[in-house]
Amino acid sequence: MLPLPALTSAASTTRRGFYQRERRRSFSLPTADLRETLRYLRTRSRLTNLGALLLIAFASLSFLYNLTFTLSSHSAASFLQYNIPPSLLATAERNETLTSLDHLIIVPGHAIWTGHKQEHVFDEEYWSLEDYQKGGGRISAFVDHIRQGASLAIEDENSLLIFSGGQTRLLSTTTEAESYMRLALTLDLFGGQPSSSSAFLSPFSRATTETYALDSFQNLLFSLARFHEVTGRYPSRITLVGYEMKRRRFEELHRAAVKFPVQSFQYIGIEPQTIDSESTKARDGEFWNGYKPYTADLYGCHDFLLAKRRARNPFLRFHPYHTSAPELRGLLEWCPRDPREIYQGPLPWDMPE
Repeated sequence: MLPLPALTSAASTTRRGFYQRERRRSFSLPTADLRETLRYLRTRSRLTNLGALLLIAFASLSFLYNLTFTLSSHSAASFLQYNIPPSLLATAERNETLTSLDHLIIVPGHAIWTGHKQEHVFDEEYWSLEDYQKGGGRISAFVDHIRQGASLAIEDENSLLIFSGGQTRLLSTTTEAESYMRLALTLDLFGGQPSSSSAFLSPFSRATTETYALDSFQNLLFSLARFHEVTGRYPSRITLVGYEMKRRRFEELHRAAVKFPVQSFQYIGIEPQTIDSESTKARDGEFWNGYKPYTADLYGCHDFLLAKRRARNPFLRFHPYHTSAPELRGLLEWCPRDPREIYQGPLPWDMPE
């Protein structure tokens, strides 16, 4: 069948023009109407986005309020509950006599003793020392700190002595803390005290080591965590033995940074027997390289003090205290933008046991 011929009459041409005009009219709007429509749609979008932002802001404020209430309430202790994985607990058997200890005695390490005989104790050849530590009676001060710590531990049966210090020297295969313990045993500073513990801490059951600290702040914080590892609790009082020139650093800055009660913190300062010029030089060094930097960076996690930690960790060692002392996780990770901002989270010594 042949197709019908196209309409070419005037009537058909008129009808076709009419249909085209109607079609264009049905699919187009005046310019003013189009602008009004777009403005309406944009207004709806703005209102929707504003509503969503308000809802998010309200939800965030509600979350922060509830979190603050939880942390500041008396239920904070339950909030901090954490179960150590059984696979870890299975490898450690805590002696019952250790669970009643409540006095932490800390002796921070300053160098590494590499000797193993009594005649090696005061010989610089058997110490891994920084240049500024050579001469000036520093080694005698180290030994006096160790003696004092051991004496205090023997006197108080409710105490745990912790030698604290990491593997800070590239040429040493041991830690500051382990070398201090070895020196104490070499000199028999525990007086042949019998050990009733099977915890394998040392021949003297109430002395152990903390082998990860890289600076004085970590000496204090990590020793608190190590005390918990050994005893299953946190101390009610602390005695720290160190240089007299570092008293202000520990009492005014480190103790305040961990918020340990001032009435339960004691510092015993023992200085090396040096001539006045050496003593003045040492005090100046402590102020400019120790005390003053910590006044600007309480937790030692920024710039200058962080660089010192990195330099003292040549073997890239990491501490285990997030797991073994979970109540301190917030404090262990605290590094505020304002380096002088005090940690405000709950801590074990804030709450009654």
